[in-house]
Amino acid sequence: MKKHFTIGMAGHIDHGKTSLTKALTNVYTDRLKEEQERKISIELGYAPLTLNEDMEVSIIDVPGHERFIRQMIAGVAGIDMVMLVIAADEGVMPQTREHLDILTLLGIKRGVVVLTKINKVDSEMLELAIMDIEDSIRGTFLESQPVFSVDSIEEVGLEELKAGLIEQLSDLDERNAGGAFRLPIDQVFTVHGQGTVVRGTVYEGMLQEGEMVEVLPQGKLVRARQLQVHHQPREKGHAGQRVAVNLGGIEKASLKRGDVIVAPGRYEATQTIDIALKTVSELNHVIKQRQSIKLHIGTSEVYGKIIFFDRNELKAEQDEILCQLRLDEPVVTRRGDRFILRRPTPMETIGGGEVIGGHGQTYKFGQATVQMLAKKREGTSEELITNLLSVEKALSIDEIISHTGLQAETVEAAIKGKEFIPLSNSMVTSKEVSALAARTVIQDLTTYHNDHPMRKGMAKAELIQANKSAFPNVLFESVIENEIENGSVRRIGPSIALVSHHPHPPKKWEKRVEHVLGALRKEGFKVSPLIEHLDAQQLPENLRTELIHYFEQEELVYRLDEKLVVHYEPFKMMVKDLWERTNESFTLQEAKDHTELSRKYLVPFLEKLDSLKLTKRDDQKRVWITEHVEQWVRQS
Repeated sequence: MKKHFTIGMAGHIDHGKTSLTKALTNVYTDRLKEEQERKISIELGYAPLTLNEDMEVSIIDVPGHERFIRQMIAGVAGIDMVMLVIAADEGVMPQTREHLDILTLLGIKRGVVVLTKINKVDSEMLELAIMDIEDSIRGTFLESQPVFSVDSIEEVGLEELKAGLIEQLSDLDERNAGGAFRLPIDQVFTVHGQGTVVRGTVYEGMLQEGEMVEVLPQGKLVRARQLQVHHQPREKGHAGQRVAVNLGGIEKASLKRGDVIVAPGRYEATQTIDIALKTVSELNHVIKQRQSIKLHIGTSEVYGKIIFFDRNELKAEQDEILCQLRLDEPVVTRRGDRFILRRPTPMETIGGGEVIGGHGQTYKFGQATVQMLAKKREGTSEELITNLLSVEKALSIDEIISHTGLQAETVEAAIKGKEFIPLSNSMVTSKEVSALAARTVIQDLTTYHNDHPMRKGMAKAELIQANKSAFPNVLFESVIENEIENGSVRRIGPSIALVSHHPHPPKKWEKRVEHVLGALRKEGFKVSPLIEHLDAQQLPENLRTELIHYFEQEELVYRLDEKLVVHYEPFKMMVKDLWERTNESFTLQEAKDHTELSRKYLVPFLEKLDSLKLTKRDDQKRVWITEHVEQWVRQS
């Protein structure tokens, strides 16, 4: 199995990132006409890097100009390691330092420094450039990492750099391919004949061609029709890969950078985030309570306000500050995600850090809240299990132990608490997940009833199948049974329905359906073919089959043959009259005398009595099944 990694290329403008990418991959990542004319990167560039047979590596070339810092943050948010590129003829520049700050705040732990354009300087200048680099990276995650000297045009030092990258990646763990799929979108475009395509780095989990995904924050379910990794078709996309996904059922205009495609039901969008914030070392302006900020998380860029609980202003701090962000728009995040905060005006990086919780509440100002957030960050065993189940939905005790690293007795004690619900097969879920599944049941049934108002209910198996990627069967079945027990859902054979639902024609066609039934009632037994009544009311073809089924299931009509149906009122009156005027049995002639029906209507009428189990054939007679008739007459 190949390992999948993404390497980010960061550094000051015009320090040779794009040229180095081309030298390593033979791909020129400046695609836009403006990029080629101005010879600077404006948007993110991507290229596959071949190192060895054991690794599949993508390079992201991020813009260096300060005006394009948001693209830079979006690009490096999903990387596994970084190449910090510094030109030998200019050395460390302001954007180099800001990129290094951002990389540190995003929690990047692995990287190398690449000194480019070495053929432009003499040996003395080269030595000074290396000394400058060593001073600048002291105290950062790059301090003990190697510095590679290259010239991309002359292809000097490239093999040594590739060998260094292999060494860096060989002992690096892949992203979590076993978690719930999540891909923050950084590009949206259309392909002629294919439709909407999104691209991004898979943060965690795996996506298979043909699977359903959920677009957040819109909450729209769409199908991943095709997958590509660097223009090559793939059946699966793994964590750590750059993946393009062709989405069915959604227009390009409905999507943007910052949206996220995820496994259905596994993530939720939020506008209130509890965070641990670390400021940059040189903060030029004091940050006031409730001041406007710009949050960069994943590929999202969202405005909001910062809320402190132990101060009213913030200066540069060595320690982390536990605080909260209240955002103008929803984002998709989870505990442990990294972020960057910037001041909207004047534009500067404030700091960054880690998400403590993705669904913060309104808290009181004071140390008690700070202490609560500290505990939340540390995480009790119950909190760790709750967070795990919020993604996995239902797990066995052994799986919880494996995922959390907690002792067996700790897990067993924790799941006895009121926040957890035991399921069959030794599985466990949380009240929070169970409530989410219950809301899904109600929402899906509501949607189904709106789409199919004439049907009694939705097949239970169909509902479970539709949600199998979001909720394990054992959990979803348990929740459905709970909703039936609670009285919000009722069982109708193999189907289920909301208790509040009663089959009815679509409101748009209600009056015309009433006219059809009225006409049938007026005609009595000598009815015209049903199709003529439907034609007279100009009811659409796509409605007719389901409408006829609705008539029959609700016993508004009784079908005599393929063409003839009789309104329930004359039919039941005829049955009751025949029963009262005959003895325990009757012949065909007696039925004809009492009903005065012609053979065209009489024979199918009597056969209908047999199928309803009101009568049974006995040679040349029909015998009433008295208990069935009495019950049927009472109901009518």
